[in-house]
Amino acid sequence: MQFQNTLAFAQKLDQEDTLGKYREEFIFPKVKDKEVIYFTGNSLGLQPKLAKSYIEGVMEDWAELAVEGHFHGERPWWDYHERLAAPLAKVVGARKEEVSVMNTLTVNLHLLMVSFYRPSKKRFKILCEEKAFPSDQYMLQSQVRFHGLDPKDVIVEVKKRAGEHFWRTNDVLSKIDEIGGELALVLMGGVNYYNGQVLDMETITKAGKQVGAHVGWDLAHAVGNVALQLHDWNVDFAAWCSYKYMNSGPGNASGIFVNKKHLNKKNIPRFEGWWGTKKETRFLMKPEFEPMENADAWQLSNPPVLALAPYLASLRLFEEAGMPALIEKRDKITAYLEFILMEINKETEDTFEVITPKDRGCQLSVLLHGHGKRLFNYLIANGVITDWREPNVIRLAPAPFYCSYMDMYRFGQILKKGIRSKTV
Repeated sequence: MQFQNTLAFAQKLDQEDTLGKYREEFIFPKVKDKEVIYFTGNSLGLQPKLAKSYIEGVMEDWAELAVEGHFHGERPWWDYHERLAAPLAKVVGARKEEVSVMNTLTVNLHLLMVSFYRPSKKRFKILCEEKAFPSDQYMLQSQVRFHGLDPKDVIVEVKKRAGEHFWRTNDVLSKIDEIGGELALVLMGGVNYYNGQVLDMETITKAGKQVGAHVGWDLAHAVGNVALQLHDWNVDFAAWCSYKYMNSGPGNASGIFVNKKHLNKKNIPRFEGWWGTKKETRFLMKPEFEPMENADAWQLSNPPVLALAPYLASLRLFEEAGMPALIEKRDKITAYLEFILMEINKETEDTFEVITPKDRGCQLSVLLHGHGKRLFNYLIANGVITDWREPNVIRLAPAPFYCSYMDMYRFGQILKKGIRSKTV
C-alpha cells in the first residue's frame, strides 16, 4: 500500500479498520480535554471497560457469599484461574494443559528455573542476550549464586555487532554451537524491551535443544503482540506478564507455559505448594504432594482472584478479535507509523532514526539526535504518552486494539511541531 501523510488518508484507513470498534472498549486518559495518543501499551495497556464489571462480580460474591464464594457464585474462586488457560493457550500457541496463571513474572521465572536450570560439573552455562531486561539479569545472577557458582563463569551474553542496534540470529546460533555441551539453559527475551526486536524463537529453540540444553523464553513484550507457537517450537518453558499488551492492570498476574513433556511428573525438581497438588484430593489435606497433571502443578497458593478478574475480561476481547486479526492490524499500523516518522524526519533534516529492525512487533524505538528528553517532555505535555529509555530513545507502541491511524497522523504533526519549537 502507498501510504500518505494526510488527514484524509488516515481517516480512510480508520474507516476500513475492522478492529476499529475495539477502541471504544478501552478508557483513555485525557490531556487538555482530548484523549491522549497512547504509545505505551508495551509498558501498561489501557483499561478495558469490561474489567470493572468483572472485578465487581468478585466483590459482590465476596459480600454476599463470603467464604462460600470459593465454590459458589457465577465464577467460583477455587478454579477461577482455570478459566484463563484456554484463551491464553490460543494467544501463545500452546495446549490448554501447558498454561497456567499465577504470581508475577520474575517470581515465575525463578520458580521455573528451579525445574529447568540444573547445573552439573560439565553442563552449567546459561545463554542470554546482552543487556537483557534488568530483572532477568538479577534473576539469572541470583540463581547462579544460589547454586554456588560465579555468574562470570556461567552467564554468556550474545552481543550486538559493533555499530548495530539489533542481534543477528546467526550470532546466537554460533554462540550456542561454541558453548555446546557446557550449555545448560538458553533463556532470552522473545521481544527485546529496548529496541522492539522479535528474536527468531523457533530457530534459537531448535539450536538450543540440539546441543542438549533446556530453552525458555521471557515473553513479557511478546504475548498479545506477536505470533507464538510455543508447543510446536518445542520450548521447554516460558513466562510473561499480563499488564502490557494483555491489558490486565498494573503489576498483574503472570502466565506460564510448561511443555507437555514435562507435565505429570512427580520427580521433576520443583518448589511446591498447596494449589499445585491434585484438585480432586486437595481438601483431604494429605501430607504427600500429588502434582496436578497440567502446568498448575507449579502453582503454590490459591489464585489472587481480584487480580485475575480484569485479566479474564481482557482475554474475552482477545477471544473475540483473534490474534491473526490483531497481528494483521499491528503490521499495518506500525508500518504507517514508520512511514510518518520518515516523512517527518525528511522535513526536519534527519533529527532521529528508527533502531527497531524489520523483525518486530508493534514497537518502534526512535533514537533522537540532538533533542533528547526535552522533546519527550514536549510530547507528553501535548498529549502523546510515550516512554523514555536512557540515553536518548523514545519507544512508540501502537497497540492494535485501541490505537487508530488518526493517532499516527496526529502524532506526526505534534512531533514535527515539537522538533521545530524553540522550547525543545
